[in-house]
Formats: sequence, structure tokens, C-alpha cells
Amino acid sequence: MSKAADNRLDEALIALRRILRATELYERELAQAARLTPAKLRVLQILASREGGSATPTALANQMGVSQATVTALVDQLQKREMVNRQRSSMDRRQTNVVIAEAGTEALKNAPNALQQHFVKNFEKLENWEQQMVLAVLDRVAGMLNAGEIEASPVLTIGDIRKDRGRL
Repeated sequence: MSKAADNRLDEALIALRRILRATELYERELAQAARLTPAKLRVLQILASREGGSATPTALANQMGVSQATVTALVDQLQKREMVNRQRSSMDRRQTNVVIAEAGTEALKNAPNALQQHFVKNFEKLENWEQQMVLAVLDRVAGMLNAGEIEASPVLTIGDIRKDRGRL
């Protein structure tokens, strides 16, 4: 391999490491400021954005791109901290809605801007062709890391989002 190719390889690995570090640092900042994981924060954000501050677990799972079991675990953890409540639907008593509680709304106010919000803001500024190019490159990188088939939600976090990891 030539020196130029070696430099490009090092630069690519450094860029990947920077992305991983930014994710780790954001998680730490979020944990300290709001005592939440990015996945729990996302549940609260979705609920807060919906009319009445509620959604079904199925709707949460679909919007987050995760399994219903993952959402159930996240909601269980948020409910223990009194940030959400489960309520029977008035329309269909068999259905349960997850409703944001006052503590959840307060946690959202105290949370730093999500890392993905920074990404979204900057990504949306790109021209359509630039967005497509970024997506193609990221898909290619995921494939190079044998990660193309790994289930993932649009939550920038490390590790399994179903696990509390004993921190929060």
C-alpha cells in the first residue's frame, strides 16, 4: 500500500473513531444532565410531540424502528422513574397508551440537544444529491463493517438500547 493510501486509511479510521467518541460523549452528557439514555429520551420526545402526549407501544416501536419488546423495556424503566404512565385507551379498553408525565416533560427541558438533532439540522441543509451521497457512503461503511444487516433505530447511541446498563 502506498503512503497516500495509508494516510487515507488512517484518516478514515480516525473519522470513524470521532463519530464513535461523539456518540459516547453525548451519552455521558445526557446521562449527567437528564439522567436518561438517548433511547429513553427519544421515547419522551415522541410522546411530547404527539397530541395528548400519548402513543401506543406499537406506534412508538414503529417510529423508533425497534421491536415492541424493546419499547416495553424502555417504557418500564421510564415508568419506574415516573416519567411516563400507562393508561387504558378510552376508545378500546384492550389497548394501552403510554402517556408522558410531568417528570418526563421536565426531563426533556433539562436534556441537552440530541446528537442526532445536530445531524438532522446539518443534513437538512445539504442539497438532495449531497444527502443521497452521504447516505450511500454511510451504507457502504456499514457494509464494510459487516453491519449492513444489524437492526438499528434512528437513535445515536452505543450498545443495546434495550439495556439500562446500570447507569440511569
